[in-house]
Amino acid sequence: MAELSAHRTVSIGRTADGQLVATNVRGGRLSFGGDTDFTPTELLLAAIASCTAIDVDTLTSRRAEPVAFEVVAEADKVRDDQGNHLTDITVTFRLEFPAGDAGDAARAVLPDAVRKSHDRLCTVGRTVELGPPIAALIV
Repeated sequence: MAELSAHRTVSIGRTADGQLVATNVRGGRLSFGGDTDFTPTELLLAAIASCTAIDVDTLTSRRAEPVAFEVVAEADKVRDDQGNHLTDITVTFRLEFPAGDAGDAARAVLPDAVRKSHDRLCTVGRTVELGPPIAALIV
């Protein structure tokens, strides 16, 4: 589904002590916080992994459906003189394709698909790497 606008919005609401819900303009909802749900840091890693996973899936599955598909994002959380942040962010692709010509074609484009996603396609990863400023407004 094509977006009509380049602008993106997500709103966060509080549902209970330490528990939040994100809502998008299409009505999607994602709960987080609490003892078992995702933390915001894990959501950032999930956003990085899922963004690049979508790119790679789109480019490889045109050739063959994967028989295994897992993308793992991990990082180290540090607290230093720059404040809390992540370092050493790594995205690992664990994909398998079927034997045969179609699987061979998917395996052949995999490195280029990963490179294209990292270098220009994945909005989340590109944004993290470029490090734009974040404006915090109180209204």
